[in-house]
Amino acid sequence: MGLASKEVFTVALLCCVWYVVSSGSNVVGKTLLNQFPYPMTVTMVQLLSIAVYSGPFFNLWGVRRFVDISWPYYFKLIVPLALGKFVGSVFTHVSLWKVPVSYTHTIKATMPLFSVVLSRIILGEKQCLKVYLSLVPIIAGVAIASFTEISFDVIGLMSALAATLQHTLQNIFSKKVLHDTGIHHLRLLHILGRLALMMFLPVWLYFDFWHLVTVSNFKMNSESYKVLGLLFTDGILSWLQNILAFSVMSMVTSLTYAVASSSKRIFVVAASLFVIGNPVTINNVCGMALALFGVIAYNKAKYDAKRTDQKRVILPMTYQHTNNSTFWKNSNGNSSYVNGKQSLFI
Repeated sequence: MGLASKEVFTVALLCCVWYVVSSGSNVVGKTLLNQFPYPMTVTMVQLLSIAVYSGPFFNLWGVRRFVDISWPYYFKLIVPLALGKFVGSVFTHVSLWKVPVSYTHTIKATMPLFSVVLSRIILGEKQCLKVYLSLVPIIAGVAIASFTEISFDVIGLMSALAATLQHTLQNIFSKKVLHDTGIHHLRLLHILGRLALMMFLPVWLYFDFWHLVTVSNFKMNSESYKVLGLLFTDGILSWLQNILAFSVMSMVTSLTYAVASSSKRIFVVAASLFVIGNPVTINNVCGMALALFGVIAYNKAKYDAKRTDQKRVILPMTYQHTNNSTFWKNSNGNSSYVNGKQSLFI
């Protein structure tokens, strides 16, 4: 097996495991929140799992530890990424608490829309017409799914949209940090997890801790042990899902990662409908299918645009130097001087 084939096989295997773990995490998370309606505490357990498990396991796996990150860069990108990590997690859990898993991930199918808008604002990127047209079925599908959702909830909708916005930003800037610093992707996950935990702790103490201690009068019984078991399982699955997501992101381009993430969303929606069996209507299913079709069309349009850019014809050029000028000459004989007086179009 060649090096390229081995890498493709590794990415495919990681994606398959990622899909299964993510589906399990969403099903367990929804089951947990139905019995234990404290999304802040669920987020706290997930961040704690990343912070506690990552250090020992990553050391055993031989993940390199040191990376030189300047303090200005740390505060400019690492701290906002950590803040976004727990904010996105909270919004995701609020959405899962309020609406079905399938609807949450249908809303998250709007990530391409956020990507196009944010890329335009942050990076100044313009897209081709096919990319813009592919956004139409996504918007229409999400609208149909929202209007026909039996368990529709405004808070659930807005939370899912906010989580999608945050995850889009995190994907863009996490890729930038990996490129700029050369840090190992799992060490970046560990750093973000620990920092997010420290930043989120006061928020959790304010919203959930005192309520759990003073109001709920939480007593240990069979139901309590079941909730603790679900919290532990959800924490493990969330940690594994983060490892798999960061691993895939570090191995592929942003476009390929977007395709993989979109495919995962389809898998999660299907698994949640099959396992949890939340009630849906035909129109609701059609809306979900239309939105997911739009995601596939978007990824295909982005792929075609990238291939078109790569296939642009560039005339072969040869380098020549004279006493008073340096210029490039192409195969047609036209010249462009770098430091001479003449400048002709190549």
